[in-house]
Amino acid sequence: MRVRAHVYISGRVQGVFFRYRASELAERLGLGGWVRNLPDGRVEAVFEGEKEGVEKMLEFCRRGPPGARVDGVEVEWEEPRGEEGFRIRW
Repeated sequence: MRVRAHVYISGRVQGVFFRYRASELAERLGLGGWVRNLPDGRVEAVFEGEKEGVEKMLEFCRRGPPGARVDGVEVEWEEPRGEEGFRIRW
């Protein structure tokens, strides 16, 4: 089943390669979407694809890469929009 999660991650999540690691994992899992830093210090991401892959991305978001400290993860489930490819937004 195809799903789409719009995610906001808070804590020490910028400057710790969060976007890069998320992008690597999303590509390995065959997910579409994007990830970007927000001016308020959070990271925002969209993951779209098979539910199992999206759930694995949410697990990653809850712990982050080494050096990160994740304080919170907000997930908004949306209707899939046909995202293909994963990219880092600037």
